[in-house]
Amino acid sequence: MRLVVATCEVDYSGRLSAHLPMAKRLIMIKSDGSVSIHSDGGAYKPLNWMGAPCTLTIERAGDDVVWRVTSKGPDTLRIALADVESDQEYDLGIDPGLEKDGVEKHLQELLADHPESLRPGLSLVRREYFTPIGPVDLLCRSATGTYVAVEVKRRGEIDGVEQLTRYLDLMRRDPLLGDVEGIFAAQVIKPQAKVLATDRGIACVSVDYDALRGLEPDDDRLF
Repeated sequence: MRLVVATCEVDYSGRLSAHLPMAKRLIMIKSDGSVSIHSDGGAYKPLNWMGAPCTLTIERAGDDVVWRVTSKGPDTLRIALADVESDQEYDLGIDPGLEKDGVEKHLQELLADHPESLRPGLSLVRREYFTPIGPVDLLCRSATGTYVAVEVKRRGEIDGVEQLTRYLDLMRRDPLLGDVEGIFAAQVIKPQAKVLATDRGIACVSVDYDALRGLEPDDDRLF
């Protein structure tokens, strides 16, 4: 990554036109070739940017330096540098990615430990019950002995309902399982997904992640 602090003027042309007058800014050039211009404010959002893939060329005319960033399309970013205060390069290495608290795997683990939170009397048979097209997250059994397939998502959308529908179709063909019920569980379930699930006889359960972890409403904290 290359970080440049410079007084600069920026012009963008392409699908629209935009102009940033001369001022001190941070220019960030990532290893993938993307370029973004930042002010000392506005949180993470850049003032202007060009996403990868793009090409950076440097033009010199006397003491003036102009960076021209072009993409495969009509977009062009012109950065005129008047004064460069800092120009540093850093090797950040390979990023392992963001580990989020409350991702599907953790939700699945919590619900496996507390299946009764989905429905009173529900008990776990096993996690990752395999079908010919992939594993359903949880296979449970109701108080009446009926098998229940549970698909867990952090954000419940139509695709998740479709996925559970396919699992149920195959599982119901197994005479050892019988007429398997379905539960679609997520922290947030979109209205369209609820409508589709209801139409297909699948129950929807909104999961309170903090409650599963044993946190009270006042236990909100920063990590």
